[in-house]
Amino acid sequence: MIRYKNAKQIEGIRESCAMLCAMFKELVPLVKPGIETIALDKWAQNWISKAGGKPAFLGYGPSENPFPAALCISVNEEVIHGIPSKRKLKSGDLVGIDAGITYNGFVSDKAVTLEVEQVSPEAHRLNIVTKECLYKAVAAAKAGGRIHQIGHAVSNHAKAAGFGVVREFCGHGVGFEIHEDPQVSNTAHDGPNPRMREGMVLAIEPMLTMGDSAIEILNDSWTVVTRDAKPSAHWEHTIAIFSDHTEILTE
Repeated sequence: MIRYKNAKQIEGIRESCAMLCAMFKELVPLVKPGIETIALDKWAQNWISKAGGKPAFLGYGPSENPFPAALCISVNEEVIHGIPSKRKLKSGDLVGIDAGITYNGFVSDKAVTLEVEQVSPEAHRLNIVTKECLYKAVAAAKAGGRIHQIGHAVSNHAKAAGFGVVREFCGHGVGFEIHEDPQVSNTAHDGPNPRMREGMVLAIEPMLTMGDSAIEILNDSWTVVTRDAKPSAHWEHTIAIFSDHTEILTE
């Protein structure tokens, strides 16, 4: 069931998104060679706590195996849901960081993919095209249209550039909870295709691969990797749809 938001509720989500953007602004410069990904997560947990929010991802999921961190940090062939660890970043790494904050009961969601110093030309192009896919998807998200327009925008641009698109994971509604209806696929498919209406708040998140789009999940039951071990990139914005415009809340 799609849960539409009124103006007051969108303002609450907007405040949560502003907090998340402020955190990313300070977090991004810390992503350098030699830093452990667990150190980035500890920093983020401390920042969010001091700001008065709560990490939306920490403890999310099944009770027997909840996600153990505030940040999903996915390196190179890791597509999404990478668990922070003592792994040290190195020059040439492509690092996806996905985070959400719950603030005053409202949830925000945002992801970026960062290049650690000098990445390969192919990895840089993958990252640029994935970010372009995000903004093409946002441009396709308009009141009166259909959800599948978003997937068409992502897959058409990605395929024209020669990259794969992950099918098994997708964007989603957000705002009251971290994952809500509707699902927002990055590809064309035969599933539900609701009309976009004022009050929809969506997390749009293209995930592209340098090689084949096939993925698998590691034994930790969280980390999603490309089956061919080639790099992946991931960008995400939370957006709100109004009758006459669409607003990026996590810009």
